[in-house]
Amino acid sequence: SNISSWWNFGSLLGMCLVIQILTGLFLAMHYTSDTMTAFSSVTHICRDVNYGWLIRYLHANGASLFFICLFIHVGRGIYYGSYLFFKTWNIGVILLFATMATAFMGYVLPWGQMSFWGATVITNLLSAIPYIGSTLMEWI
Repeated sequence: SNISSWWNFGSLLGMCLVIQILTGLFLAMHYTSDTMTAFSSVTHICRDVNYGWLIRYLHANGASLFFICLFIHVGRGIYYGSYLFFKTWNIGVILLFATMATAFMGYVLPWGQMSFWGATVITNLLSAIPYIGSTLMEWI
């Protein structure tokens, strides 16, 4: 039989994505995007909003679970030769990079010390790209 449990990770990715979207919407209701108040709004969510701490930790740990499922999904695709389907594989790679960019933006949103230094490191890495690096860094 061609069916194994490795093929469930696409569905798990979908479930993780739904959880991320729902918890992200609930968090966005109380989040302030100004750099001066972003961190205090996250603190407000955790301390003052009913079950805000739970929603935040579901969102943060859901992102980790999403990437675990994503890497297993990609690994399964490599193992079973899914890269032979050129268009499907290219769309998957584009989605992988889009997901990584979205996760980076979510990592920076709380604007704590880890967020600040993470943003500093990534933007400095992007500045090393020849010709477009400095423009890309300013854009981000």
